[in-house]
Amino acid sequence: MSDATLSATADELRGSRTSLKWRTYPADVLPLWVAEMDCQPCPAVVAAVTDAVRRGDTGYPWTRDYAEAFAGFAAHQWGWRVEGRTVRVAADVLTGIARLLEAATDRAAPVVVSSPVYNAFFTVIDAVGRTALEAPLTPEGRLDPLTLEEAFVQATSGGRPAAYLLSNPHNPTGVVHTRSELETLARLAREHGVTVISDEIHAALVYEPGSFTPYLTVNGADQGITVTSASKAWNLAGLKAGLIIPGPETGAVVDRLHAFVGFGASHLGIIAHTAAWTEGADWVRRLVGELDRNRRLLAELVAAQLPGVRFRLPEATYLAWLDCRDLGLGDDPAAHFRERGRVALSEGPAFGAGGRGFARLNFATSPAILRDAVERMARSLE
Repeated sequence: MSDATLSATADELRGSRTSLKWRTYPADVLPLWVAEMDCQPCPAVVAAVTDAVRRGDTGYPWTRDYAEAFAGFAAHQWGWRVEGRTVRVAADVLTGIARLLEAATDRAAPVVVSSPVYNAFFTVIDAVGRTALEAPLTPEGRLDPLTLEEAFVQATSGGRPAAYLLSNPHNPTGVVHTRSELETLARLAREHGVTVISDEIHAALVYEPGSFTPYLTVNGADQGITVTSASKAWNLAGLKAGLIIPGPETGAVVDRLHAFVGFGASHLGIIAHTAAWTEGADWVRRLVGELDRNRRLLAELVAAQLPGVRFRLPEATYLAWLDCRDLGLGDDPAAHFRERGRVALSEGPAFGAGGRGFARLNFATSPAILRDAVERMARSLE
């Protein structure tokens, strides 16, 4: 195996991985769907978890070091000063979002999302008995102030408490929201009394020359709350741990969370995430370099072999949002590519308005697997 982090073959991965990504579909299907990377692990994380298990350090989690580790990473990477003592732990980002929606809104209250957006947002909104209210992105995939304001007015009609779920950076489009865009969002949220909950799980995966802006650092974002973890950038979804970071005016919302919210976080997960944030910066920087090459390779492959597919190079994440509407494959082109091409992608309609005719491809894999996948997709159209 090469020194590259993303270098394993499909046979190696299928023989060594027992996770959802590699076990859901038959062996002849290449899985490029769920947001899980085919990477070699960060050595600092491996050492931290291995050492903990070896010495029997497998008890209940101690969270203070975890919050401080993130605060140090945020300060160094983005100049964001996080007060560690205000941070709460959750099992993971979605669990944190679920509990915050329960604390910040009434049952059956609308939760605004900018679609197409992370498909699990709709799942978690439904799971806590709320309803999704979509404020579609612009055709360029940017936050749209007009649809946001319309949705905020509708969501808060009758004096109802409402929330907005922000994907920052945006999944599935890979857009990095600018400071100006986030300030406009913050202004609208303040004007209409909407609590912004920002999912920043992909924050460390931004490509140059772009830069990530934490929502709580923009003017007017005092009514926001950030939920994050190291799970996407360091591929740690199986090691549960997440963080909830209140803004200056949302401490009361976070204080309403029951202590049970943090019980789902794993002690080994906290050890792993802490190691990632304190010792894994160089590793993730190299990974982003490989992902950068992969996104450019994918663009070349799509242009050469899938001319009917439109693909805008993502500014962040390892997810490609493929516009397949010109192929005539219907609302769910992922079904065609899975059945006819033996490549599993995420179904576009699951991401809400604007998702019909699209599919999401995970390019956090080896260049060889990417080439094979696009060749299969192209052959399926012959």
